Amino acid sequence: MANENMKFSKEELARYDRHIIIPEFGLESQKKLKAAKVLVIGSGGLGSPALLYLAAAGIGTIGIVDFDTVDDSNLQRQVLFDANDVGKLKTAAARNRLEALNPYIDIVVHNEKLTSGNALGILRNYDVVADGTDNFPTRYLVNDACVMLGKTNVYASVFQFEGQVSVFNYTDSRGVLGPNYRDLYPVPPAPGLVPGCAEAGVLGVLPGVIGSLQALEVIKVITGLGDILSGRLFIFDALTFETRTFKIKRNQANPLNGDYPVIKELIDYEQFCGLKAVEKSVKEITVKELHDMQGRNEPLQLIDVREPYEYDIVNIGAELIPLATIDKNADRIAKDKKVIVHCKVGSRSAIAIQELQDKFGFDNLYNLKGGILAYIDELKPGLTKY
Repeated sequence: MANENMKFSKEELARYDRHIIIPEFGLESQKKLKAAKVLVIGSGGLGSPALLYLAAAGIGTIGIVDFDTVDDSNLQRQVLFDANDVGKLKTAAARNRLEALNPYIDIVVHNEKLTSGNALGILRNYDVVADGTDNFPTRYLVNDACVMLGKTNVYASVFQFEGQVSVFNYTDSRGVLGPNYRDLYPVPPAPGLVPGCAEAGVLGVLPGVIGSLQALEVIKVITGLGDILSGRLFIFDALTFETRTFKIKRNQANPLNGDYPVIKELIDYEQFCGLKAVEKSVKEITVKELHDMQGRNEPLQLIDVREPYEYDIVNIGAELIPLATIDKNADRIAKDKKVIVHCKVGSRSAIAIQELQDKFGFDNLYNLKGGILAYIDELKPGLTKY
């Protein structure tokens, strides 16, 4: 990544002076930053602080992968954006902000969803990858692509009050390869078992703390300074202000690069996490299909399994039965007509349906695909989103 011929303008030297005057850092480390190409996957809660600090530090080329638009509910934690960015593509808004912050770097945007079909093509052009995603499908995809390409994966995640950071697939100065995400978690959890931030929430300041630590590890990987967080998982509890660091070792049973690897190519979540099987047992209905049924006055029952405070923020007239109470209220659910169950994005409602089917034998339940957020996007864009 280093480039001995890397030159700086007088303005750049002045900008990075606080780096350069550190004896252990110096001009050589700043050259390494300028020569480096870093890909940040996700520009949300984690990606926002990571991108800001990587751009400010002088990373020469920063790539951003995201396909979402800025929503008002993002602003509680995604400090890269402001109210004027709502409705804009995150990649475009991020590029504008970062270019304004540091005009001496290059920003490359990939306004697309990362898939098994494009991951290798995108990641291979970068030196280091920073994974700021909030879902298991992309997390495993990023890990697998990094291992196949020999790229270092600086990982971070947040959940409610807890954050994690580690460095995966890092080869140290002795040529020893460290563990990757599958050494820690060989296979993904069952779909819907672990809710994402959209369902479980996250304290807004936490991604700022963890995303900044993620940026720190990226800088250390590029410059070679300090003790890289490879082979260790750092955990921060925001409520107790306690930190723990666990050692991670290479796992011989790793299905990707263990002793007997079985994963030879990138695969999508549906193929290796059993999502298709869940989809078969939990029937789905789209927002349009629900709208058409309502337009025909077709007999149906609409149930909302979110919490009361969520219902008070915005609702679509459904009967409120929170997920935690679904068993006790099974007798309120009709069996002689279609019952449409929804939550915020579709995870909790799927769990509710599975539980009702398994325990009470319902066969007339349908999960609203995308939840109330999809309903608002497609039918009621004027309603409040949260």
